[in-house]
Amino acid sequence: MSQKSKTDKIVIRKMMHADLLQVEAHEKANFSQPWPSGSFAYELRPDSFSTALVAVDTAKPDFANICGVIVAWRIVDSLEIATISVAKEYRHMGIARSLLAQAISLAEKDGIVEAILEVRASNQDALHLYLGLGFEVLGIRPGYYLDNNEDALLLTLKPIDFEKMRNLICLDYV
Repeated sequence: MSQKSKTDKIVIRKMMHADLLQVEAHEKANFSQPWPSGSFAYELRPDSFSTALVAVDTAKPDFANICGVIVAWRIVDSLEIATISVAKEYRHMGIARSLLAQAISLAEKDGIVEAILEVRASNQDALHLYLGLGFEVLGIRPGYYLDNNEDALLLTLKPIDFEKMRNLICLDYV
C-alpha cells in the first residue's frame, strides 16, 4: 500500500469543541506530561491567538477519528508551536509534517516571520522532522521537562519559506 493511499482518508481541519474529549485523550496517550484538562478549550476561545488543528481519519467513527493535534500561538511576529503529536499507529506517514506546515502556512496572513518550539533533546523522530524542515537549534533549556529533568532544545525557523511549507502539506485542509 502506497504512502498516499494510507492517508487518503485523513484530513486536517480546525479543532472544535466537540473534539475536546478525544483531543485530551490523545494528549494523555502521547505525552508523559500532558496538558491539564481544559487547556485545549482555552485555545478555542474567540479571543485566542491560537491556531488549533486536528488530523482526522474520516474512515473511523466520529468518536475515535482524531489521529493528530497541533496548537500554535501567534505572539507578535512569531509562531510558537505549543504542542504537536500524532497517534502511534499513524506516525511516519507525513501527518506531523502536514499539521506543522499547515499551521505555519495559516500564520502567513498574520505577518509571522519565524516559528519557534521546544523539543526534548532525546526525541529523535521530532528532531528529524524539525531539522528536515529547516529549523535550527537556537539554544538549550536545561532541565526543562519536569518528569525526568531532561533538557529541551529551542528551535527556530527563520525566515519562513511559506511556499515550501504549502508544498509540504500532503493532507487536505477542510
